[in-house]
Amino acid sequence: MAEHYVKVYTRFNRLWHWSQVVSIMLLFFTGARLLGLHQLIPFGLAVMVHTVVALALLLLWAFATFWLFTTGGWRQFIPRLQGMVKVARYYAFGVFKGEEHPYHKTYERRHNPLQAAAYFALKMALFPAIWISGLAYLSYGFWDGADVQALWLTLVANIHVLAAFAIAAFVVIHIYLLTIGHGFREHVQPMITGYDKVELTPEAEAYLGQKGLLKD
Repeated sequence: MAEHYVKVYTRFNRLWHWSQVVSIMLLFFTGARLLGLHQLIPFGLAVMVHTVVALALLLLWAFATFWLFTTGGWRQFIPRLQGMVKVARYYAFGVFKGEEHPYHKTYERRHNPLQAAAYFALKMALFPAIWISGLAYLSYGFWDGADVQALWLTLVANIHVLAAFAIAAFVVIHIYLLTIGHGFREHVQPMITGYDKVELTPEAEAYLGQKGLLKD
């Protein structure tokens, strides 16, 4: 197998990614205002922006989920144990010793085992937690059972905040991992140009070449 630059991120991939980045940063900023962590914008404006951006992002996530399942892209996020220990050891120790990354990307599996597991947890646990708690909080005025409304509202708010902090931790780790190995620019560039370096069999190289997905 040989490495080639292949167009693995479509225009929608990149639009989805960067729209998500901007939206999440806005949600962090406005959410921090709602928690009283800064006073940079009025509270009412923060509520409005947080709500509008959250609903727009939820719509984007729903469309992206549909797109992943219809195109088969969901397979990229299925975790597997094979190679997990080697990758974990690399990030814990090997990267500081200048070792080579033990995982080599392929067209079918761009994410290493640790990445796939992290994305799987994000999409199957943290995102649903933030969606459900956020929608429940937004619609709390329609709840029945006024006697326990305050208790449930506190629970929903705490779940929403905890999920938000967990997603924030994921973002911090994600950015940190972009700075190690080959460097920040090489890690980010594929999500700008769409082309990433992956290993291909001769058959895959010929097929993708015919499709015009290889970079000269």
